[in-house]
Amino acid sequence: MAYTALLDACVLYSAPVTDLLLRAALTDLCRVKWTVEIHDEWMRNLARNRSDLPQWKIERRRDLMDRHARDALVTGYAALIPTLDLPDLEDRHVLAATIIGRADVILTF
Repeated sequence: MAYTALLDACVLYSAPVTDLLLRAALTDLCRVKWTVEIHDEWMRNLARNRSDLPQWKIERRRDLMDRHARDALVTGYAALIPTLDLPDLEDRHVLAATIIGRADVILTF
């Protein structure tokens, strides 16, 4: 079974890094996971920092990621969030998705 990584928004922000990780997933070197919340975060930051990128291109990238990475989208983790205690409360959704998605590691910067 492949090693599974939950990809944090800061990793998905960079198109070249995302491309590398998706190629690894598509060739079964690993499995990748993310959530709608994680998508929202990288997309919001990219739109804010790259005004030259039209929103439709950012959304297209998200849609292609969801379409091509098998079982990457984690759902059903929201109930776990309030039970988690982390120094940064904003990171609890990432840990909850990691647990529910049965990822081996959180990949972040």
